[in-house]
Amino acid sequence: MRALLIKALLHFFALFPLSTVHTIATFLGRKIARHPERKLTQVTRTNIRLCFPHLSPAAQETLVKESLIETCKTFSELGALWLWRADRVLALVREVSGEACLQQALERGQGVVLLTPHLGAWELAGLYASSRYRLTALYRPPKLAGLHDLIHSARERAGGHFVPTDKSGVRALYKALRQKQVVGILPDQVPSDASSGIFAPFFGEPAYTMVLVYRLARQTGAAVIFTYAERLPRGFHLHFLPAPANMMAENVEVAVEALNQGVEQCVQNCTAQYQWSYKRFKRRPEGAVSVY
Repeated sequence: MRALLIKALLHFFALFPLSTVHTIATFLGRKIARHPERKLTQVTRTNIRLCFPHLSPAAQETLVKESLIETCKTFSELGALWLWRADRVLALVREVSGEACLQQALERGQGVVLLTPHLGAWELAGLYASSRYRLTALYRPPKLAGLHDLIHSARERAGGHFVPTDKSGVRALYKALRQKQVVGILPDQVPSDASSGIFAPFFGEPAYTMVLVYRLARQTGAAVIFTYAERLPRGFHLHFLPAPANMMAENVEVAVEALNQGVEQCVQNCTAQYQWSYKRFKRRPEGAVSVY
């Protein structure tokens, strides 16, 4: 029943221009911000307090409100990003910066690990990449099984190949990189088990962070590049930027810390558009209490 309701909402939002959807989302975000007891608001406020302790309480609260509005935009625009024709969605891209670094890596005969943080319209970033390159990306099925087919077909409609977040999916990533193709990963998801991550600073706070990117890059010689779709008043700006040099370090701790530094660099350009409502610090170092 819940999956049917979500599908109905997605089709409803898909009826309107993006500007109208964002106006609705702004209204909803402001309304949510008036209710500090809601879980969405609580998690957002906790993350911002942890990551930006240097901000005054008033500045933190302003960022919380802005973030809730952007979170509502993220979910409301999925109707367009998933249900519109691919060419109509890609027409929303107003500007692209830094894509040459990806093209040059492929010209050098390298595979590319393309990292898309939960920032701006990450669904659009994936669609854009899959429309231009042979992309194999990890896909974590939704908790609501009734949404699986819709999401999977939406993400593959521009030519991308999405594989599950299990051993078979990881093998597919290695195969694509050895064939000098592009693979896509969301680098800021909390790993699901104790063998697939280590703790590294994220905005100064210990965050359980994946080691998969480190292993892929070290074993295949692939270039590591970040990308994100910054939300504009009308449309999106696609950014591509090389990962910090330390991501190729031999030491896993150094490389994983550089991974988080790369996410931070992306976030600092449009801070409110990061998914601060995600429980990024839900896994804590041994002996540390839960922050949520």
